[in-house]
Amino acid sequence: MKKLLLGLTAAAIAAASTLAFTGCNNSDKIYVATNVPFAPFEYEDLDSGKIIGVDVEIMNKVGEKLGKDVVFENMQFEYIIDNVSSGKQYDCGAAGLTITDERKELVDFSNPYFVSVQYVVYKNGAFTADQIKKDGDTSYVLWNELAGKNIGVQRNTTGDIYVSDEIDGGVLKDTNSDCTPYDDVMVAVQAIASNAVDVVVIDKLPAQYVVQNSTGYSCVALYYAGENGEADEPTSEEYAIAVTKGNTELLNAINEVLADLGEEGINALVSKYLGIA
Repeated sequence: MKKLLLGLTAAAIAAASTLAFTGCNNSDKIYVATNVPFAPFEYEDLDSGKIIGVDVEIMNKVGEKLGKDVVFENMQFEYIIDNVSSGKQYDCGAAGLTITDERKELVDFSNPYFVSVQYVVYKNGAFTADQIKKDGDTSYVLWNELAGKNIGVQRNTTGDIYVSDEIDGGVLKDTNSDCTPYDDVMVAVQAIASNAVDVVVIDKLPAQYVVQNSTGYSCVALYYAGENGEADEPTSEEYAIAVTKGNTELLNAINEVLADLGEEGINALVSKYLGIA
């Protein structure tokens, strides 16, 4: 559910591409741009130092199908789409990327493989029991409950866009709410501990992973209110893998792997890398 800003300067893109990869020119390898940490989809294994996660397993299966080695390169999130679009060093991007019309102009997307919603991470006690509602088994707060808060986000992600839009002209307008962007999820969450921000808005699974591996934090879904003030619907978007336009062999292989895995297989990978399998 990450959203890239378009139109980066050539200098900025060059600065992101620090390795002298031959990328698409090397037919024996698939070079994948990603952004760590974004568990359970991609994060660093502390024992091996390698990048692991759902997206890594998907792309490794693609490599097996095509008989190619897969090389993951960690970079700032905001550079991924532009680097994949150029096709010079990276063949695809796998980083919990949300499909958007703007991105479709720059890259081709695989079939969607996961649907997510925005969650808010907070210190226990930041919301009262009355503020936290229930939708079946899902606990949530309405966007207006963030009024007056300093809200941390990961820079240029969908959460960043949602929060900024709500402050600029939505339910948080004129509420003294602020949006503070950080380079990655963990830095944003750490800002809660230092009281630099009150809450952090990020994707559901990374939010749950943070709470699961931290003490004193909780997370709930963010819902929009309907006409009666009750819950209407959560934010919702689809993850897919971005591929350099015209690379149909790679795109087809990714879609075949996703079809082979199916919803059950993807959910099994999610459970595995959340540590609940």
